[in-house]
Amino acid sequence: MASTVDEITINFSEEDGTQVCKEVEKEILTKGSWATIMFKYQDLDRQAGTFKAPKISIRRYQKRNGEYKTMSKFNISSVAQAKKVLEILHKWTDNENASEGGGEAED
Repeated sequence: MASTVDEITINFSEEDGTQVCKEVEKEILTKGSWATIMFKYQDLDRQAGTFKAPKISIRRYQKRNGEYKTMSKFNISSVAQAKKVLEILHKWTDNENASEGGGEAED
């Protein structure tokens, strides 16, 4: 388990050493006792022996007893779903006034 946000990864291998989840990119959205991280990752297609198309996961971690534990996650499984999320975020935020709670959210 990770003791710092920078150590958190979603790279995952089975006991036989086969990597089944490969982290492609990582963006730390918030740090602290609660951390939010967005990952771009690929799952292994076991039949083909290759990695599938990239997916996106947004995960929340809580630091307990010196180590970060996954508390929740949301996986975006397709480009169409990602575009829909972006469209809604733009719609909700485009008309926001900077003085009305603008700036980055921190936990």
